[in-house]
Amino acid sequence: MMMKHTVRLVLLACSSLTLMPVQAQQDPMYSQYMFNTLAFNPAYAGSADVFTAMALSRHQWVGFEGAPATQTLSAHSPLPGDKLSLGGILIHDKAGPLIQNSAFVDVAYRIRISSDTRLSFGLSAGVDFLQADIASLTTVDAEPHNGNMEGKPLPNVGFGIFWHSDRYYAGFSAPKMLEHNVGDDGAVVTARELRHWFLMGGYVMDISEDFKFKPSIMLRAVAGAPLSLDINANFLLRDRIWLGAMYRYGNAFGLMAQYQVNEQLKVGYAFDMTTTRMGAYNAGTHELMIGYDFNFTKGRTSSPRYF
Repeated sequence: MMMKHTVRLVLLACSSLTLMPVQAQQDPMYSQYMFNTLAFNPAYAGSADVFTAMALSRHQWVGFEGAPATQTLSAHSPLPGDKLSLGGILIHDKAGPLIQNSAFVDVAYRIRISSDTRLSFGLSAGVDFLQADIASLTTVDAEPHNGNMEGKPLPNVGFGIFWHSDRYYAGFSAPKMLEHNVGDDGAVVTARELRHWFLMGGYVMDISEDFKFKPSIMLRAVAGAPLSLDINANFLLRDRIWLGAMYRYGNAFGLMAQYQVNEQLKVGYAFDMTTTRMGAYNAGTHELMIGYDFNFTKGRTSSPRYF
């Protein structure tokens, strides 16, 4: 019972920090970010050269009451003419009493730099719906906590740059450029959406005919919070099975795997364990991803895809 109260107190503290006008990392994190790039870079739209859809479900700190959970559904495709691409993404993110639902549309303009490289410029526009039910939290303090926040639309725009070939990629983006202060007409609790910056890159190299190695990195930055750096090392066996490991500097480590079922369907799984004190109170983070490449114009898709 005491542990439950302690967990609720921690959640209340985290929620209070998130809802006050302080600086903190707010956007969801993903371990399989290299296959979920549209979530933070609109210039990624159309990079697969076919209509592709992806669903991802992430459950963080399993066993921790009120732990964060994120579901993402995205799709993108090049448009006729091969210059413009269109994409869209839906995100449902819940952490304790906080719920954020997002819907964004992405447009990318692609330029062929050489025979095997492209440079894309992307813009996104959409809306977040943020709500909080702080009064529902139970603490060891009998005094009730106010500060509920009803769902309110928060429009936003973002941009991204994505340069890639079949074997390497680099991207830079800010998916939400506008910062919002949100309150309930004089309520004590106030939330603030902050601008996040993302820098990423990766490279695929041949070790042998059936064995490839792909290192990749992801750097996140937001004012007032420490930089967040993911370092990944993945190995590809026979162009079908990915096996790898990740390290989030000062925060977590994990393992991941992906199976290319056929030329169109792939499934992936990642497991993280935090290196902070919170690791003693949960069973880690689980992330499941399913991706499918539709092909309405060709007999075969481009296979394999490395990112």
